[in-house]
Amino acid sequence: MTEVVQAGLWGLVAGSALLLGAVAGFALRVPQKVIATVMAFGAGVLLSAVSFELVGEAYDQAGLAPAAIGTLAGAVAYTAGNMWLARRGARHRKRSGYDRDEVQPSEEQQSGSGLALAFGALLDGVPESAVIGVSLLDGGRVSLVTVAAVFISNVPEGLSSSAGMKKAGRSKAYVFGVWGAIAAASTLSAVLGYTVVGGFSPAVIAAVTAVAAGAILAMVADTMIPEAFEEAHLAIGLVTVSGFLVSFALSHT
Repeated sequence: MTEVVQAGLWGLVAGSALLLGAVAGFALRVPQKVIATVMAFGAGVLLSAVSFELVGEAYDQAGLAPAAIGTLAGAVAYTAGNMWLARRGARHRKRSGYDRDEVQPSEEQQSGSGLALAFGALLDGVPESAVIGVSLLDGGRVSLVTVAAVFISNVPEGLSSSAGMKKAGRSKAYVFGVWGAIAAASTLSAVLGYTVVGGFSPAVIAAVTAVAAGAILAMVADTMIPEAFEEAHLAIGLVTVSGFLVSFALSHT
């Protein structure tokens, strides 16, 4: 199996978790505290993966400057895109909205919000998948920790967001069309991460890895943690730390 095909398959595996979460979120009424708990665990997993697998790897490859500049650039790019989408109705795209008024708007409430939600899901998913392809450049083997982190975090993302879409009146075809398209985009992003970035120098590869890390970190802080702590219970911080330690343990075994 060629490494390009491997990149695509691993990207598809990680992206398929969004569909699994979407099915659960659309078909079931999952308690808000359960969503918050799973989201907190996923946030902890991603925080660890960003720290040790992405920023740490970028630092080892090229030093502090490319790692720091790339991470900041990724955060700025994500934040700018997120602000633009927020004004078009995608601010609460990961909110399930079961028990509160802060929910995704319907198309009648804000025209164009459906497209904004789709772009928002794409904005959240592309950096995660791209680093899966990039990880294959290091010895021809994918970083299973990165794949696991993305997969674990994608389940609550798809679950919470699809529940919010359903409450906003989105159709089943729209919900699963969006997440199916994002799963396909995850596959393509992983392939492009391997094929396009692979031709660059180690310093550029490190910078690209850091850019993805910065975007993921900004996404966790802006969309996952608020959802996780919206329905916070006393153990929610412990759950986040548990996710962090699970990812840390996987990266050091």
